[in-house]
Amino acid sequence: MANQNFIPEDAPFSAEQRSWLNNLVGNFINDLTSGKGLGSSNAATVPATILWGSQTGNSEGLAKKLAKNLSKNGFVPKVVDMGAYDKADLSKEENVLLITSTYGDGEPPDNAAELYEWILSEEAPRLENLKYTVLALGDSEYPDYCKCGIDFDERFLALGATQITPRLDCDVDFDEEFATWQKAIIANLGAASAAQSSASTEEQTEDGYSKKNPFPAAILHNENLNAVGSARETHHLEFSLEGSGLEYEAGDALGVYPENPADMVNEIIDALGMKPTEEVPLPGGGEGSLQEALTKHYDIRSLNKKVIQEWQKRSGAPFLRSLVEADSKEAYDDFCWGRELVDLALDHPADFADAEEFVGTLKKLQPRLYSISSSPKAHPGEVHLTVAIVRYDAHHRSRGGVCSTFLADRAGDLKPGVFVHANKAFRVPEDGSKPVIMCGPGTGIAPFRAFLEERKATAATGANWLFFGNPYAATDFLYEEELTAMQKDNVLNKLSLAFSRDQEKKIYVQDRMLEEGAELWKWLHDEGGSFYVCGDASRMAKDVDAALHTIAQKHGGMSETEAEDFYKQLKKEKRYARDVY
Repeated sequence: MANQNFIPEDAPFSAEQRSWLNNLVGNFINDLTSGKGLGSSNAATVPATILWGSQTGNSEGLAKKLAKNLSKNGFVPKVVDMGAYDKADLSKEENVLLITSTYGDGEPPDNAAELYEWILSEEAPRLENLKYTVLALGDSEYPDYCKCGIDFDERFLALGATQITPRLDCDVDFDEEFATWQKAIIANLGAASAAQSSASTEEQTEDGYSKKNPFPAAILHNENLNAVGSARETHHLEFSLEGSGLEYEAGDALGVYPENPADMVNEIIDALGMKPTEEVPLPGGGEGSLQEALTKHYDIRSLNKKVIQEWQKRSGAPFLRSLVEADSKEAYDDFCWGRELVDLALDHPADFADAEEFVGTLKKLQPRLYSISSSPKAHPGEVHLTVAIVRYDAHHRSRGGVCSTFLADRAGDLKPGVFVHANKAFRVPEDGSKPVIMCGPGTGIAPFRAFLEERKATAATGANWLFFGNPYAATDFLYEEELTAMQKDNVLNKLSLAFSRDQEKKIYVQDRMLEEGAELWKWLHDEGGSFYVCGDASRMAKDVDAALHTIAQKHGGMSETEAEDFYKQLKKEKRYARDVY
């Protein structure tokens, strides 16, 4: 009876509200006619297992937020880390709500890897009795956008599961998509009254400073760590957090809101023939001048398929028309690399009705996350970053990283907006007597400077071993004086260096690991140590992982499968953690 229409079509309710009320009345009548009595309907206690896969904490945070809101709306939610989930339970579930990010080259987060591999394998069971939905987090600037979530979704469908609501792919600014997805779950599973649904899922106002309300942080110190003659530029920055109320732990990240270069903003406005003072809507609400909007609120540095499609509609450029009509991913990627919005404005003029229509085609300027390179115990009231400044030439123009060049060249006396992004999966061991092995070439050293300061401040007795690499010792030995002092103080017990271009044959951190494999295995296996790696996900982190597997086989006598199982277990125990990008 739950599917019958008991509520008149002309009743003063939305379609969603009528659907819920029809379900409620039908269940009520079913209970009465079946002799169950009043109040026994299952509609008020819908089970929901929320599985999360997260590399930096976003998915975990959303999973907990979803559980809180569902519990107010007649659900019985259970939040489970994918790394701790018993795969045998999947075929017994009624409703699975899956939230996962994607990182690196379309890879699943570390805690989701085992479940991901299993669900894609022939061992996965049929799931005809399961209802599910997926919220996929990603970054549209990367080629394999939301791939992990997409793969989960397609595989669940192939195994016979039924979608509660279609998968939703979210870019880096995911609040609106999450709210939409959450409401669809509540509506489609019919767990609560429409009045509850609309009220209980409203976003709570955050007190204090956060991503939505960043703290204007004064820059106390800003220096290039590389010596004269280096091809690299790495800045050490110190920000004041005095008066912010912001707290962080070693292993967390700091979000920084950049600003676009004034000369580039002016070039775009001039090319479009618009007035910098013209009022336009801002992404977060309200209005501002076009000058302010393009400087602080909209992304004018990155191009993508959507921007090009919208631009082509207002441009007579034959090339753009052919690009859009071909709809080739490779062609889009080739055109977008090394180009920015200013290139479209100058090379392919467009005719917008007004400035409001123009900014309506742009994405919101997003904050950049950087691994924090300080311990709050060593630097109270401050937070430090280690930032690689990205500069290059392309298509006859000098280019650079949006936030890195802002911090290096333009932040000056400004107070950039900052917020703390917690990363609970990347922490020093609770047991300070256990050894720690850290692998961080280049700016990957950032969290390990914080770890070493933390271990010193807490008087941790466990030994510390750092693998660090960069091109040349003479110009690229970041924090050399600090690391040398830590060695003298017995805080840093072992330092293995890999300066790749100081000799004819290039040497990298994974090569040093293999050279010292016997001792590394003793620290890791025999003494219960933890291994951490930070840096490039596409190559370095994979090479380091391969070296670890080789060491387990050579010095631990393990087979390839046993080594794989060993490191999976270390990840579950949070003794093998990665902060990679």
